[in-house]
Amino acid sequence: MSIGILFDLDGTLLNTLEDLADSTNAALASFGYPARTLEEVRRFVGNGAANLIAQAVPEGCDPAPVLKAFQAYYPAHCQIKTAPYPGIERALAVLKEKYPVAIVSNKPDAAVKPLCAHYFPGIFALGETADCPRKPDKAMVLKAMDAIGVTECIYVGDSDKSANTQRGGL
Repeated sequence: MSIGILFDLDGTLLNTLEDLADSTNAALASFGYPARTLEEVRRFVGNGAANLIAQAVPEGCDPAPVLKAFQAYYPAHCQIKTAPYPGIERALAVLKEKYPVAIVSNKPDAAVKPLCAHYFPGIFALGETADCPRKPDKAMVLKAMDAIGVTECIYVGDSDKSANTQRGGL
């Protein structure tokens, strides 16, 4: 039996809140909608971009076009204010010496890959894709476990969006 450690990304390894807020507000502004505060955006994150934007648009407004604007804007602006939390890079280096490590995020894979390649090179990273739904669905966790060659894992995250991470319990 091999055990690995899987980490969430946003709010666990990286502080991405300001770039998420700036991207949300850029998308809202492109439709003439009012900006949201950092604290409002903090309350909206955790269930994917569609949920973030659905909560950010004014009541009664269609979030779909704003979501498209956000999805176009965010990947190009996701590394402006984003940074690892203090000590995270060293902690991952130490853990990698003893355990297989991966990153599993509800953020779209198109943003996860470049962020992780930049901040955490050499660590397998996976985000939401059309064929791999976001957590709490177990697909992402299982795919990451297979990629790093483990049968069990510890999942380190910052919210209740985590999947059950022991194969027997899935």
